[in-house]
Amino acid sequence: MEEPDLSDTLREAHSHFHQHDFKQAEQLYSHFISRCLLSRSCDTSDLATAYNNRGQIRYLRVNFTEAVEDYTCAIQAQGEFEIPYYNRGLIHYRLGFYDDAKKDFEETLRLNPDFEEAKVSLHQTLLDQKHKETRGY
Repeated sequence: MEEPDLSDTLREAHSHFHQHDFKQAEQLYSHFISRCLLSRSCDTSDLATAYNNRGQIRYLRVNFTEAVEDYTCAIQAQGEFEIPYYNRGLIHYRLGFYDDAKKDFEETLRLNPDFEEAKVSLHQTLLDQKHKETRGY
């Protein structure tokens, strides 16, 4: 059974996230994640969402390494959650890691074939990868 204060923490984190109060949201997500991992009693979808949203905050701060780590943890918590695959793919794309981006976008589309942004991102990744190969770098 999940502790009531744990779910309250997650609700409060979501509230700050949606209000663009990212500093407070990140602190609350971090608190939720650590308490969740210690208790081992929270819902895996809540844990995945907390990791994904904290990853979004880190992405917006251009802290790509920590964002990728959070997206990967979200995937490990709930492997059928397509959003962190997509988000991680965007970072791989931005860093020029086209093979990794392609894998993430393909997995996103396997999980949700109607994810239009993933279709566009995959197409752009393939174009840019081909362009990079034809230019020889």
